[in-house]
Amino acid sequence: QVQLVESGGGLVQAGGSLRLSCEASGDIFTSNVLGWYRQAAGNQRELVASITGYGRTRYAESVRGRFTISRDNAANNKRTAYLQMNALKPEDTAVYYCYLDNIRPSSDMKDTYWAQGTQVTVSS
Repeated sequence: QVQLVESGGGLVQAGGSLRLSCEASGDIFTSNVLGWYRQAAGNQRELVASITGYGRTRYAESVRGRFTISRDNAANNKRTAYLQMNALKPEDTAVYYCYLDNIRPSSDMKDTYWAQGTQVTVSS
């Protein structure tokens, strides 16, 4: 089993910054991806950013250049990802969900785990 604990978020004015953290622990395979989706009211969940265990990153076009994802790979089978969000805009307002894709060894199959979600509100 894998557990994800997410922290950060809150209320900020447009142009401000916030940082989200997500700590993953448990039976995490060597091949894994950490990242965030977000869901605004009335919208579908969308991928914000992701990072592989080797540091390969992926961003939504709407956040590229403003958000930075990074991660630590601790020796005690904990993985922590960070999402630094700068130059925030009102349209970034959403619930942000951290996730982990746990990719099974010698397989293309994966198990996805989700954190509880955290609200990010950007006021204009």
